[in-house]
Amino acid sequence: MARRSAGKAGSAASQRAGAAGTWKDLTGNVNLLAANLTTQVRAIAEVATAVTKGDLTRRFKSRPAGEVAELKDTSTR
Repeated sequence: MARRSAGKAGSAASQRAGAAGTWKDLTGNVNLLAANLTTQVRAIAEVATAVTKGDLTRRFKSRPAGEVAELKDTSTR
């Protein structure tokens, strides 16, 4: 089974007492981006794994955008 880890870029910095303003906003936004991407890629992996095992009933529950949407569309043709 694949190792699962959520992206937390700069989490120590964003929780540090001295972190504020732009740096804190930036690390928070990077963490949100990483979490969103991780969630979408995991959903695609779960459906793709089900399909390789013959389960063609699985569907994506989220509506990804951009390159992730292209990956979703390509994998469900």
